[in-house]
Amino acid sequence: MYVIKERFFDLGDDFDVVDDHGRKVLHVDGKVLSLRDRLVIEDPSGHEVASVWRKLVSLRPTYRIEIGGEEAAEVTKKLFTPFRDKFTIDVPGPDDLEMSGNLFDHEFTVERGGREVAAVSKRWLSIRDSYAVNIAEGENHLLILCAVLALELALQREKGDRD
Repeated sequence: MYVIKERFFDLGDDFDVVDDHGRKVLHVDGKVLSLRDRLVIEDPSGHEVASVWRKLVSLRPTYRIEIGGEEAAEVTKKLFTPFRDKFTIDVPGPDDLEMSGNLFDHEFTVERGGREVAAVSKRWLSIRDSYAVNIAEGENHLLILCAVLALELALQREKGDRD
């Protein structure tokens, strides 16, 4: 399980992602005031391992994830989804992921082929303004954490907090 601060832009552009023992596993360097809402994700020793940024030319909110300098996925919000927010995590090849749930309350699941591979919840934690990301064994933890960060970028832009 990982812990991410909710609404991390309110606290500044940089923050850490920690495991359930409080150990820093990732550092996120936010370039949120940039045109593309870019996040650089670093390992604990400061080496860049991934990045997330908003694509400018897209009809729907779309964020690109690179891991190790290679395109790993695009996170795109579905346009019409009554009562639930839904995003597609389009990865190269046939194993796309779907995220759905109540994203404003940070209660959602990530599924592949109808099987839950991750869950995000504020209810699991007593830490204020944080939420937990619980990822199934064998899944790409970095990819899913980057997708959650892309969701947060999309939600902040949608709410107009930084416009």
